[in-house]
Amino acid sequence: MIRRPASHFTIVFQALFVTFLWSTSFIIIKIGLKDLSPLLFAGMRYFLAFIILFPFLFNGKNLGNLKKVNKADWYKLLVLGFLFYTITQAAQFIGLSLLPSVTVSIILNFTPLFVAIAAILFLNEIPTALQWVGVILFIMGVFVYFYPLKFSGGYLSGILIMLLGVLANALSSILGRSVNREAKLEPVVITVISMGFGSIILFIISLIVEGLPDLSLISLIYIIWLAAVNTAFAFNLWNLTLRSLTAVESSIINGTMLIQIAFLAWIFLGENLTFGKICGMIITSLGAFLVQAKKRF
Repeated sequence: MIRRPASHFTIVFQALFVTFLWSTSFIIIKIGLKDLSPLLFAGMRYFLAFIILFPFLFNGKNLGNLKKVNKADWYKLLVLGFLFYTITQAAQFIGLSLLPSVTVSIILNFTPLFVAIAAILFLNEIPTALQWVGVILFIMGVFVYFYPLKFSGGYLSGILIMLLGVLANALSSILGRSVNREAKLEPVVITVISMGFGSIILFIISLIVEGLPDLSLISLIYIIWLAAVNTAFAFNLWNLTLRSLTAVESSIINGTMLIQIAFLAWIFLGENLTFGKICGMIITSLGAFLVQAKKRF
């Protein structure tokens, strides 16, 4: 029996489902941080996800691809793992322990802006007119969201830690683009190697800084769910959708996460949003999308 390819509607729905899973991660992490320390939570989530994904390295296609990884590739993948899994995820979990989930999501949307700046400096990629409009809109949206600019000590610390994470995330995006541009390595190979290295480093650091965990059953469920469903399963499903979605479509779908997180945080965490913050979120989302646009005007 010949299997029909999935319809475009089905693929879009699958991609939206992945962003929903990723959005729920913010809520689960916020709740889990009541009992778990941030570094340990992040380290255990991604180390377990690495263990789940590790066997996929040894199927026929990925195993053959793994043998093609040379010394230069290993160096790039290890640096990628350190930037994205050790620094970025540590900063995100610490940020969520100090800031509202929507605020963390807003700051994470700085990534395309940082990537655009890094692309100018390191890749000589000059932004288009549309992208510059996106930058201006993004900055305006952030200003509207945070107005009036009054930050307490803990709030300011959270913002600074998140900005460090965004910088690491942007650098990992540039490096990841370089690795993927060569089209030599499979996504599973890239992810498992980088996640393995980055998560092991993060897990070791968490044990040194925060000590051995005293896990409750509910905390263990949070970690397993985030690792198995929101990381391993969602990663595989997202990569399947990217085979059919255009870059613009995937960018728009990914951009819905800010709204999803705000809605979920309102329902489950009681994080209220003022009219000004909602306007700031919309403007920021539009700006972040335009920064990623490639069409020249």
